[in-house]
Amino acid sequence: MVQPTPDHFAGLEHLATAIILLDDHCRVAYVNPGAEIIFAFSATQIVGQHINEVFPDCEILMLAVNNAIKEQSPFREHEFTISTHRHNSFAVTCTVTPIESVVASLILEFQPMDAQLRIAREERMLIQQQANAELLRNLAHEIRNPLGGLRGAAQLLEHELPSPSLREYTQVIIKEADRLQALMDRLLIPHRVPKYQPTNIHEVLERVRSLLLAESPRSILIKRDYDLSLPEIIGDREKLIQAVLNIARNAVQAMQSSKTPNSQITFKTRAERQVTLARKRYRVAIKLEIIDNGPGIPADIRDRIFYPLVSGSEGGTGLGLTLAQTFVTQHHGMIDCDSTPGNTRFTILLPIETTAIKPAVKMQ
Repeated sequence: MVQPTPDHFAGLEHLATAIILLDDHCRVAYVNPGAEIIFAFSATQIVGQHINEVFPDCEILMLAVNNAIKEQSPFREHEFTISTHRHNSFAVTCTVTPIESVVASLILEFQPMDAQLRIAREERMLIQQQANAELLRNLAHEIRNPLGGLRGAAQLLEHELPSPSLREYTQVIIKEADRLQALMDRLLIPHRVPKYQPTNIHEVLERVRSLLLAESPRSILIKRDYDLSLPEIIGDREKLIQAVLNIARNAVQAMQSSKTPNSQITFKTRAERQVTLARKRYRVAIKLEIIDNGPGIPADIRDRIFYPLVSGSEGGTGLGLTLAQTFVTQHHGMIDCDSTPGNTRFTILLPIETTAIKPAVKMQ
């Protein structure tokens, strides 16, 4: 195989897709800048390595490479997960094409699917949320009317009963009716029209922090990692506070229930650039992360945590995260979660209409 020179790769340097060329022994002969950016490695580090060293234990990729060599025709694998030697994982589609070249035998073209998969997931979640919201609203309205009649009848009956011991039963009816009424009110909260005004996201976080410390002053450490250069957003301050509070309060309750040692929550803010939310492209968004070191979300409900009435805690209503998702969506944002034992991370993206971002100033 001829020793490659920059002239051999003219044109590949300017492609946005990730290109890796392999020699006759499936060793890396060339990596274009697109691949360096997407996979976060340097060409000097991996040129000369076997492709199985660059992407360890990726049977799907090796199957594509072997099939392309065997059939001497292009072979394409759709939407699979690949991990680099640095243990970074990516969702990609890969096309392996045999070529006749003095410097390479195969060209591997990778197209990252993370963005497309995230957009598709966002659309599914939005459709599901809209259906859930309509169902809950109708359910709440259907229950409220007979519930009021039930409570009124119990009150009238209480006045007619001669024995105090019998009134204990009517009190049970009244108290349970009030509890259900409070639940119905929570189901209808998201339908209040938002009051949009300039809002500082760090004031929202500081308010949540003070509430959590008031509830659990000694059992938890709340760390702050803020980018103070972030501008204000146009939002409903109270709804944003409630969204963050619902997430953080769930984390506190989970850590207290599991008796997590050195319980800790971190509020982290950064600017995120070139973000697509609800099919609209924003040049800048606020990325808010709520991170805890608790036991993690149970695997059996991890994919359903934003559905109503799904709860991982005994006695929970399962509405906290549903409301948080609704409030974030009302701000044209997106909420996502990644959870493993010892590290649960909720990520909220909120678009910024202005791009006047000052130099970053971090507060620890």
